[in-house]
Amino acid sequence: VKCSFIIDHKYLHFSLHWKAVVLALMNNGSVLNAVSISAAQPDLSSHLAGKTYSDLYELSVKDPETFWGSIAKERLAWTKPFDQVTDCDLSSGKINWFLGGQLNVSVNCLDVHVAKDPDRVALIWEKDEPGTEERITYRELLEMTCRLANTLKSYGVQRGERVAIYMPVSPMAVAAMMACARIGAVHTVVFAGFSSEALAGRIQDAQCKFVITCNQGVRGGRIFDLKSTVDKAVKSCPSIRHVFVAKRINNSVPMGKLDISLDEVMAGQSSVCAPEPMDSEEMLFMLYTSGSTGKPKGIVHTQAGYLLYASLTHQYVFDYTPGDVFGCVADIGWITGHSYVVYGPLCNGATSVLFESTPVYPNPGRYWETVQRLRINQFYGAPTAIRLLLKYEENWVKKYDRSSLKTLASVGEPINHEAWEWFHNVVGDGRCPLVDTWWQTETGGVCIAPLPAEPGAEIRPAMAMRPFFGIQPALLGEKGQIITGNDVSGALCISQPWPGMARTIFGNHQRFMDAYFKPYQGQYFTGDGAYRTEDGYYQITGRMDDVINISGHRLGTAEIEDALDEHPDVPETAVIGIPHEIKGEVPFAFVVLKESASENQQAVVEELRHLVATRIAKYAVPDHFLVVKRLPKTRSGKIMRRILRKVAMQDTSNLGDVSTLDDPSVVSEIIEAHKHYRSHAAKK
Repeated sequence: VKCSFIIDHKYLHFSLHWKAVVLALMNNGSVLNAVSISAAQPDLSSHLAGKTYSDLYELSVKDPETFWGSIAKERLAWTKPFDQVTDCDLSSGKINWFLGGQLNVSVNCLDVHVAKDPDRVALIWEKDEPGTEERITYRELLEMTCRLANTLKSYGVQRGERVAIYMPVSPMAVAAMMACARIGAVHTVVFAGFSSEALAGRIQDAQCKFVITCNQGVRGGRIFDLKSTVDKAVKSCPSIRHVFVAKRINNSVPMGKLDISLDEVMAGQSSVCAPEPMDSEEMLFMLYTSGSTGKPKGIVHTQAGYLLYASLTHQYVFDYTPGDVFGCVADIGWITGHSYVVYGPLCNGATSVLFESTPVYPNPGRYWETVQRLRINQFYGAPTAIRLLLKYEENWVKKYDRSSLKTLASVGEPINHEAWEWFHNVVGDGRCPLVDTWWQTETGGVCIAPLPAEPGAEIRPAMAMRPFFGIQPALLGEKGQIITGNDVSGALCISQPWPGMARTIFGNHQRFMDAYFKPYQGQYFTGDGAYRTEDGYYQITGRMDDVINISGHRLGTAEIEDALDEHPDVPETAVIGIPHEIKGEVPFAFVVLKESASENQQAVVEELRHLVATRIAKYAVPDHFLVVKRLPKTRSGKIMRRILRKVAMQDTSNLGDVSTLDDPSVVSEIIEAHKHYRSHAAKK
């Protein structure tokens, strides 16, 4: 696409000029190579060629301007080159990268690949029913994106306006994100499992004027309504002008005066849409994440820095090489889906899998049957799904051919040892590197992971280990002091800015400052605790707000959970802290047992007490063990700990919104189990 600027130096006039440029690119490989828009490259940049991992990491933290500047120049297609690499000050929350530069994210994700290899598969849509996958090429995705972008423009969507996307994982959802990026609108994807109240709250906070949704969704063999949820939400959102409704299933749904049939209107639109040149620091998207106050925070990511960081981490953390099929099974409603289903893979010209179903539909072999059928090379999933699957017979894994796998990866929470060993040895046959990735919505991409590293470097089980390029971790103590040396623990901070980090909380920069930069002056505070090993590797110990203070001992709940999960009959646990009049707080453990151990509960609980006492300390042994059939989880697999806390505190009159749970009936199950537990304890 740079060629268009070399030829004409103007971004617009695409109606006549654009097709000629694409043809020139497609027919002239030398021109294409000259502007560095190939897919993933073997070197970070020509300036950095031949350097070792250690050299690169050292340069990235000591001279970030040279490091990031050289990569950004070659890796991204710019309409106007940047003239300043960085202008940041963490103490004031000022974060700017690649100032003066202009580009379009959709061009970098689509047009550059269409110019070189239009029939390369961009997306494999692994639909709910196994064996019904659809492949979408880069050319098809670009055309879909342009038709959708032209539709949005024809209904008045302006540059900078917010568009809510409430859709299941699908090519149309990816095209919706890309269409917003193409015309300079700001998307905020809301996970399609959220309630109408949650959707309305996000629409109101973001001041969205438009919603893109589907008539219905399908997951795990069940059809669920989306349009009716949007209808309820927009009743309390006077800002909404139009709701664009795509068809996932051939069922009709009631259409009102705000509603537009997306497929019908798109069919009449042009498949060419002039991309809007965007300043590096203009908003690309907002994504809401939970806050400690309960009110979700609209995390803002901008154009160039986010895209560069997503692209670079996708290539180097997961060892992606051109031609690989990248299988991240996250929903697009979460940051993992944004960075490693959509933006990172597409910027690198990869083939990305869109997984619509569940790990156990139609059976617990679904992931591995998909790996076999699609020949997936990298598999990126959540520890909670792995813990769910290890409850089943190994044959559900071993009956499928997983020889295509090169890298396994986990995301979302620290992975416990049992899940890591099962994932590595059973799924990966002990031959695939397993990377435990640590990052957040706010970081934009992976910050700490075992890869990249020197060739042959060790990977330790259940440990994030090494900071990515440009990431400088620091551990801080309770008084704000930097903790030096190794074999130490503290609050995990990052000492200097990096391109992928969030820029603000939408409409509330002060909250952004208070949450991330005020706790430890001059540092980005992650909210997590970490341990630095004797060798200088990083182990995430869990959220600082999930730390229990037992008789003056600070202990992360994740640490107790890790010990409990080592028991062969315990696939999953959740530990929360409850008040104690003498000790301050004590741990309360919710424990899921394998079916084979359900008749032997008391013996298992005694073994668990011993396990925690020996793995951590006697003071860490939970005062309470409640055996439950399952834990309350959102559709993305996150355990809703506030519900467990309320149950443990016998405060079940106001549990708050439980509509985001995968199955809300789990709550009454746990309440009933707790009543039985209390009555049994009272008899003693």
